Amino acid sequence: MIITVTYEAKWQLKIDNKYKWTVCKKLINTQTCKEIKKTIKNSQAGYYINRKFIKLEDLRAGRLVELIKENDCPF
Repeated sequence: MIITVTYEAKWQLKIDNKYKWTVCKKLINTQTCKEIKKTIKNSQAGYYINRKFIKLEDLRAGRLVELIKENDCPF
């Protein structure tokens, strides 16, 4: 059985644009098609991106996240 799920991406990480947040607030690695789980380290919520912990506080401040303006479609 194959189940297909489609997400609509709205935001992306500035430093690495393969990480995208969906409208339903899930972080997806578009290169591997896997969801990145939110974790807690030293009582700080955040994500492990490329083996580096990025705090949710930094992401919400708008320094590392940008709105996707256009699709990177080669067609």
